[in-house]
Amino acid sequence: MRALTLATAQQVGNPMLNIGIFVIFVLVTMVVVIRVSSGKKTAGEYYTGGAAFSGRQNGVAIAGDYLSAASFLGIAGAIATAGYDGFLYSIGFLVAWLVALLLVAELLRNTGRFTMADVLSFRLRQRPVRLAAATSTLAVSFFYLLAQMAGAGGLVSLLLGVSSWAGQAIVIAVVGALMMVYVLIGGMKGTTWVQIIKACLLIAGAAVITVWVLGRFGFNLSNVMQRAVEESPKVGEKLLNPGLKYGKTTTTKIDFISLSMALVLGTAGLPHVLMRFYTVPTSKEARKSVEWAIWLIGLFYLFTLVIGFGAAALVGPDAIKAAPGKENSAAPLLAYHLGGSVLLGVIAAIAFATILAVVAGLTITTSATFAHDIYTMVIKEGKASPEQEVKVARYAALGGGVVAIVGGILANGQNIAFLVALAFAVAASANLPTILYSLFWSRFTTRGALWSIYGGLGSALLLIIFSPVMSGKVDPVTGKSLSMIANSAVDFHWFPLDNPGIVSIPLGFLLGWLGSITDSEKPDPEKYAEMEVRSLSGHGTAEAVQH
Repeated sequence: MRALTLATAQQVGNPMLNIGIFVIFVLVTMVVVIRVSSGKKTAGEYYTGGAAFSGRQNGVAIAGDYLSAASFLGIAGAIATAGYDGFLYSIGFLVAWLVALLLVAELLRNTGRFTMADVLSFRLRQRPVRLAAATSTLAVSFFYLLAQMAGAGGLVSLLLGVSSWAGQAIVIAVVGALMMVYVLIGGMKGTTWVQIIKACLLIAGAAVITVWVLGRFGFNLSNVMQRAVEESPKVGEKLLNPGLKYGKTTTTKIDFISLSMALVLGTAGLPHVLMRFYTVPTSKEARKSVEWAIWLIGLFYLFTLVIGFGAAALVGPDAIKAAPGKENSAAPLLAYHLGGSVLLGVIAAIAFATILAVVAGLTITTSATFAHDIYTMVIKEGKASPEQEVKVARYAALGGGVVAIVGGILANGQNIAFLVALAFAVAASANLPTILYSLFWSRFTTRGALWSIYGGLGSALLLIIFSPVMSGKVDPVTGKSLSMIANSAVDFHWFPLDNPGIVSIPLGFLLGWLGSITDSEKPDPEKYAEMEVRSLSGHGTAEAVQH
C-alpha cells in the first residue's frame, strides 16, 4: 500500500499545477516588489530599506530569511526517519535565537550601519579588518547560497517531475534569475517583502498540514507517534528515544555536540541574518524583531514535529527513503497523501518560494559586503559616492547570481549537507568570536580580529575537507559512498567528525585572545568607550543610518 501511494504520488502529482501555483507566487511578489521599490535608491535604502520596517515586520522577514528549504523539508524528513534525534535539529535552530537576542541583536544594531564589518572595524584598523570580515561573510553566504541552489535542483525531481540533469539545471537557472530580479529591482525593501510573504505562506502551509494530520488521529499527538512507531518496524520504539542517529558510538555523540555548537552559535554570526537588524529604526525594534522571530520560528518547528511523525505514520519511512528526494520528500508526500495534487502543488510552490526568498536575502548580503566593505571602504578608502556604491552593489548582485547558478548546477545531485554545516561552522568559528570580542572586550586588537577570522575560517574549511562528509563515508548496507566524492574507493579523510565546530569554534575564540595579548599595537580606550556607549544606548545610530 505504501509503495502504491508513493508511485501514485509521482504519477498523479500534477507538475503543471505545481508550476502554475509557483508562477502566481512570483507574479504577486513581483508586483509587490515593484510597488514598494519605486524611486531612486540611496545606499541606505538599497542595503537596509531605509531602516523603515517595524519590529513585527522585520521579525516576520527574519523568520522568512531563516526558515530555508532545509528547515521545512530537511527537518521534517529527519524527524520522519530519525525521530527524536531529528527533532534535535529544530531545538538547536530555535535555541540559537536566544544567543542572538541576548548578545547580538540590539548591540549590533546600535553600533553598525550596513554590514557586520561596520561593527568589527569600528575601533580597529579599517582596511585589514574589513577585508577579513568581508572574506568570512562571502564564504558563509556562498556555501549557504550553494546549498539552496543545489537544493532547488534536488527538489524538482519530485515536485515538478523533472528528472533529467538538463531540466534541473534550467530550474536552478530560473531560480537564480528570479532572485537577481528581486534584488536588482527591490533592494532590501523588496527582498524584505518577499520574505514576509513567503514566511506567512510557509507557516500557514505547515499549520494546515499539522491540523490535518492531528485531525486524522483525534487531535492526539501520542496517537500520531504510536502509528509512526508501528510503521517503522526496523527501529520501533527507538524512534521516540534519543540515540537513533547520534548515540550509537562515542564518535557520533561527539559529532552531535559539535553540530549543536555550530547550530546554536552559528546563527548569531550568519551575515544575512545580522544584516536584518539594520532594517529597523531603533534598538527597541531590533529586540522586538528577534522576539517575533523566536515565536514564529518556534511555532514552525513545533509544526515540523507533527509533520515529521505524521509522514512516518501515513507515508512510511521506507516510501520516503525510496522517493527521488529521499528524506526531503517527507513533507511533499505527506501533503499528497492528505490533500492530493492540489495540496501537493501548494506545498511545492511554498518550497520553491522558500528557496527563492532565502537566496534573495543571501544575495543582497553578498552584494552589500562587496560594494560597501570591499569597494567603498577598502579599494576607494571611503571616498566612493553613494550612487557609485549602489551601482557596484547591483553589479555584485549580478555576479553573485551567476556564480550561484553555476555552482548550484555543478553541485546538483551531490551531498549538500556539508555546505550548510560549513556555513554555520564558519559563522560560529570566525564571525561570532570576533563580534563578541569587539563588543565586550576592551583589549581586543586588530591582530586578534585577523587571527580569529582567518583562523576560524581556515580551520573550519580544512577540517571539512578532510572529514567524512568529503570522502570515506560509506553506507554499511549498500556499500555506496555517502560523501561528497561519490567514488567509495576515494578516502583521504583523517578528521573523524562530520562537523568541525567542536574544534574550530574554540580555536576561533582562542586565536582572537592570543592575537590580542601578543599584539604590540595597543587598543584605543577612547574608541572602545565610544563603541560601548553607542552599543548600549544607541547614541549616534540615527546619524550613522542616515549617512
